[in-house]
Amino acid sequence: MSFAKLGLNEAILKAVAEKGYQTPSPIQAKCIPVVLEDRDLLASAQTGTGKTAGFTLPILEKLSRVKVPKGKRVIRSLILTPTRELAAQVGESVRTYGEHLKLRSTVVFGGVNINPQKAHLRGGVDVLIATPGRLLDLHEQMVVDLSGVEIFVLDEADRMLDMGFIHDIKRVIKLLPKQRQSLLFSATYNDDMKELAKGVLKDPVNVEVAPRNTAAERVKQELYKVEKSLKTDLLKHLIKTNAWHHVLVFVRTKHGADRLCKKLDRAKISTMAIHGNKTQASRTKALQLFKENKINVLVATDIAARGLDIKELPHVVNFELPNVPEDYVHRIGRTGRAGSEGHAVSLVDTEEVKFLKRIQALLGKRLDLVKTPKFDRTPPAPRGDARYHQKLAHAAKKEQEAPKAKGKGRGKGRPQAKQKNPLKG
Repeated sequence: MSFAKLGLNEAILKAVAEKGYQTPSPIQAKCIPVVLEDRDLLASAQTGTGKTAGFTLPILEKLSRVKVPKGKRVIRSLILTPTRELAAQVGESVRTYGEHLKLRSTVVFGGVNINPQKAHLRGGVDVLIATPGRLLDLHEQMVVDLSGVEIFVLDEADRMLDMGFIHDIKRVIKLLPKQRQSLLFSATYNDDMKELAKGVLKDPVNVEVAPRNTAAERVKQELYKVEKSLKTDLLKHLIKTNAWHHVLVFVRTKHGADRLCKKLDRAKISTMAIHGNKTQASRTKALQLFKENKINVLVATDIAARGLDIKELPHVVNFELPNVPEDYVHRIGRTGRAGSEGHAVSLVDTEEVKFLKRIQALLGKRLDLVKTPKFDRTPPAPRGDARYHQKLAHAAKKEQEAPKAKGKGRGKGRPQAKQKNPLKG
C-alpha cells in the first residue's frame, strides 16, 4: 500500500515524499482511514512504529479540506502530550507534513518563557500541541479558547497516567466541545487506561498492531547481574570495549543522572544528562548534541523516556531498572525504531530483582542473562586520604597564584612572615 491510496491530498503526499517515506507503517495504514472516516480511535502501538504520523497526517488532511475563514483562526485540533520533548517532536511532525498547506500550528509547554507562546496563540492557530500544565495556565490567563476544537488527540496516554496528569486531563476535557472527534494513543494498555478511554471516546475503533505490553521484536534484550557499587565500572567497560559511540542510559533519579554523568566524563566518555531539573534550553541542547553524535552518552530519567525520537539509536542501557514495569517498554522503545535493529542492556543488582520479575511478567518472557565480563574496578579512595590530597592541591594552587614580593633586599636579614600550614584544621 502507498500513502496515495489512503486518501491524502497532493500537498501532504509531496511533504511525505520529501521526508523520504514511500509506504505507510502498519499503524499508519490502519489509523489514517479511521480518522478520515470521522470515527473515534483507541490505538495501542509500541513506540517507534510511526504512530505520530498516524494521527498528524489525517488531521492535516481533514483541516485542509475546509477553507480557512477570514479573521482570527480558532484552534481546530488539540494534541495533548505528557512531556516537552514529545510535544516538540509532534510539533515538528505537524510542521513537516503541513509544509505545503495554509495551516498554522504552535507548541506550548512549561519550562520556557510563556510570553512568546501567548503571542503565537493571539495570532491564531489551527493546530495546538501542548502539555497539560502549560495549556491550563494559558487558559486561566484567557489566551486559549478550546471551544472550537474539532479533533482532540491524547498522545502517550499511559504515560500521562503514570505522571499523575489524570486530573489535568479531566479539566482539559471539560473545556472541549462535546461534539468532537477524539483519538487516544498508548504504548501500553491496562485497567486505568480502559477507564480513561471510557471518559474520552465514543464508540471507538480499536487498532492494535502488536501484542499488548510487549517490547519491540527487533530489540535484542540482555541482562547483566552486578553489584550496585560496580555498575559504573561495568558500564564504562561495555562502552569502551564494544566501542559504543551512541548510547542512551536510563536512571531512576535526577541526582543519580548527574552523578553518573560526572563519573563518565571523568572516564573521558563525553556525556550529558537530561531530566526534569534541567532548563528547557539545556535539555534541547543535550538532545541536539546527542542526535548529532557530538556526545557519546545521554543519561536520562523516565520523564524524558517519551518523545526522544532518535534515528538509528543502537544501544539503550537500563543503568537502574524502573519500578514501573511499563516504563521498561518505553525505555527500550527508543532503540529498534522504524524497522532497524536495536540493543537493550539492563544492569541489575540484588535490590532490583523484584523489579526484574515484574518486567518479565509483563513481557511474558525472561531476559537473556549474559555472563558479566572481567572489568577494571575502581577502588574508592579513603575519605581521609582524599581530603588530604585535596588540601595539598589547593595549597599548591594558592602558592602558584600568590603575587611575587616587590623591591630589593628580599631575604637579606628581613624577617619573613610565618607560613600557615594549610593542612591544619
